[in-house]
Amino acid sequence: MFGIIMQKAFGQRIRPAVSAWRGYSSAAKEMTVRDALNSALDEEMSADPKVFLMGEEVGEYQGAYKISKGLLDKYGPERVLDTPITEAGFTGIGVGAAYHGLKPVIEFMTFNFSMQAIDHIINSAAKSNYMSAGQMSVPIVFRGPNGAAAGVGAQHSHCYASWYASCPGLKVLAPYSSEDARGLLKAAIRDPDPVVFLENELLYGETFPVSAEVLDSSFCVPIGKAKIEREGKDVTITAFSKMVGYALKAAEILAKEGISAEVINLRSIRPLDRDTINASVRKTNRLVTVEEGFPQHGVGAEICASVVEESFGYLDAPVERIAGADVPMPYAANLERLAVPQVEDIVRAAKRACYRSVPMAAAA
Repeated sequence: MFGIIMQKAFGQRIRPAVSAWRGYSSAAKEMTVRDALNSALDEEMSADPKVFLMGEEVGEYQGAYKISKGLLDKYGPERVLDTPITEAGFTGIGVGAAYHGLKPVIEFMTFNFSMQAIDHIINSAAKSNYMSAGQMSVPIVFRGPNGAAAGVGAQHSHCYASWYASCPGLKVLAPYSSEDARGLLKAAIRDPDPVVFLENELLYGETFPVSAEVLDSSFCVPIGKAKIEREGKDVTITAFSKMVGYALKAAEILAKEGISAEVINLRSIRPLDRDTINASVRKTNRLVTVEEGFPQHGVGAEICASVVEESFGYLDAPVERIAGADVPMPYAANLERLAVPQVEDIVRAAKRACYRSVPMAAAA
């Protein structure tokens, strides 16, 4: 299956893992997150014959969410491979291909299904570089929608950011905007280590402005670097994926009430940009973390620990954590909304941190 790819691949000059980062501000056009991911895959497959895509319905059906639209026609069945419904099987094949120098992109129809393949992701991919004393690289990307969508029940709504971010050997990325999606996926594919790439189903159709630089084929977002989406001086709000949009909306509401919120788009969950987070907290003296996942042992808990360890003396208020409810995701729409953080939850937390509302304990 991979013989032809390997024959074409070796001897080709491959671009550096990550290009030098620059800031981009001038918006030239708009692009959906779906198109950003599609264009990143297309360009990386065109530039590097070692890159191939594999998963359920990625070829003939052009992807369950149409992320791989047009790629089968352009690159053929040797590089866009439809698989049976066997995550453990095709993930293992992908890891084996990475062992031999190829660069697989493994698509999970939802990251909930990655649990079927977690042995390969953790034991085969994440640990091999360390266990081989650096002799074996595993350049593979595991990508697909993560977290809650709408009305898909507990088995299809789990956020796996904290699960995978707890494992040494993996890099874990969670894009928000089209710029994030395009730049981070390119960085993930070029990286020599296994990358878990957590998308969000509800963001695929969202449109964001992108600059001409972002559309350049050499564009790449550095792994491990957060982005300050909105500057502020009164409270720091950290978020990733869809929650970045919620945090930005909350910041707009807070601004009308005289509270200046700084919103940090984490982008990278592992490695975590602790420097940017702590620098912001040392400026604002307050912290609110936001995530869709469960509160216990979550990404927000790790951020809070980092701030307490490195910037405790700068805090003027207890840290606030906003997370999903500590229950499996309900199916009923009204209960589902209560189980997922909302904009008003972030607003209330920021007000508590700024002593602009009655504390929850006192209200109770």
